[in-house]
Amino acid sequence: MPVSPARTIAFEILQRVETGGAYAADALHARLTAGKKRREGAGETAKRQDAALATELVFGVLRWRRLLDFLIERQARRPAEGLDADVRQALRLGAYQLLFLDRIPASAAVNESVELTKRAGKRQAAPLVNAVLRRMPKGPFRAETFARGLPVGMAEAERLGILYSHPTWMVARWLAAYGAERTRALLEANNRPLPVACSVLDGEGAAQVAESLREDGLEVEPGKLLRHALVVRGGSIAETAAFREGWIVVQDEASQAVALLTGVGKGQSVLDVCAAPGNKTLHLARAAASGARVVAGDVHPHRLHAVRAQLERTGTAGVALVAFDGTRPLPFGAPFDRILVDAPCSGTGTLARNPEIRWRLQASDLEDLAQRQEAILRNALDLLARGGRLVYATCSLEPEENEWVVRRIIQERSDIRAGRAPAEFAGELAQGVTLERLFDREGFFRTMPQETTTDGFFAAVLERK
Repeated sequence: MPVSPARTIAFEILQRVETGGAYAADALHARLTAGKKRREGAGETAKRQDAALATELVFGVLRWRRLLDFLIERQARRPAEGLDADVRQALRLGAYQLLFLDRIPASAAVNESVELTKRAGKRQAAPLVNAVLRRMPKGPFRAETFARGLPVGMAEAERLGILYSHPTWMVARWLAAYGAERTRALLEANNRPLPVACSVLDGEGAAQVAESLREDGLEVEPGKLLRHALVVRGGSIAETAAFREGWIVVQDEASQAVALLTGVGKGQSVLDVCAAPGNKTLHLARAAASGARVVAGDVHPHRLHAVRAQLERTGTAGVALVAFDGTRPLPFGAPFDRILVDAPCSGTGTLARNPEIRWRLQASDLEDLAQRQEAILRNALDLLARGGRLVYATCSLEPEENEWVVRRIIQERSDIRAGRAPAEFAGELAQGVTLERLFDREGFFRTMPQETTTDGFFAAVLERK
């Protein structure tokens, strides 16, 4: 029996994510791009519907993995983790289609999952896959309805963790920090695809760029937070003239805002400490303008290739790329006027785009990450010029990585103080967006996926006296 290309690709990518440590977005992009090139080389057109379904299956299964496993265990009467990896993945794929994709016939979801099991060399498990999926409840999934079937007396974090497919420890943290209503909204947001945003590098040409994108078949609307941001749907940005010509960079609006918080002026020296993949570097370098001293660094030399590619695609010159470990003293003699530290973090603000993170991260990781973040921030501050500004940022929602790090640094360094957003930042905001919406009482910048429809970001502005 044939298996659709979409399900074949999804099965392959999901196995690479779970057993090989790959990231879904990167692996899927590489697989779909390679597949399209092969088809075009053979004189065939790329099948967008296959790419769309493969993407839906990969991200859907990753987002809803815990709920799917819970249902599989009920029907198989054994722990999902005890099943063979290929069998488990085929079951998840079938269960996701039955529960969430009402346009797909149940027979196709079941039969092709059985065939995937056979193709993986697990023919003896095919009857199990068939039986489990045929007993599986059918969608559309409603959390409120499904909750009635959970055991009475189950702890709230456990209950929400199953219903919205997140680790219990993570849900418990958010319940304590945000309360039940905001936590439930956050969990729901993490299970919805976020819009694709891009930044127009020449803000004055935003209208022309938007029109170019529409001519290439994309739906375009203004950004939700920033004046020079666009939200796009309905096609591949990488295939548009605007992308090829270097007029735009694909970047979440919260990430764009972090770069703008540095308030780089013409001629100022700039250091981007954790630069890869280079999206924020573009904003910093263009603000500093030609002739300024701009340095972008990363601990992994191969990741600087991605930064170089971004600079070349957009025609951004004058940026020095340097490989260094930010947790150690940085290899520069002269200080910098502006520094950006977009620190490596848990990524809990990006679970909608990177759902696999929720299954890899452990609560114990937060302390190790915080120690690394503090080391990077201390070393960067040593290179901040007097009167200079440093922006510390993460795409994490966790206080250990955010305000706790900043508070400790300010307490131990009398020459550093908390600053405010540069005056010109307010002018970058979209109509109707206020500073009060984006900054808390301590002056920290925050976005929440369920409230801003962006990634969850934290940023603090620090100044050297």
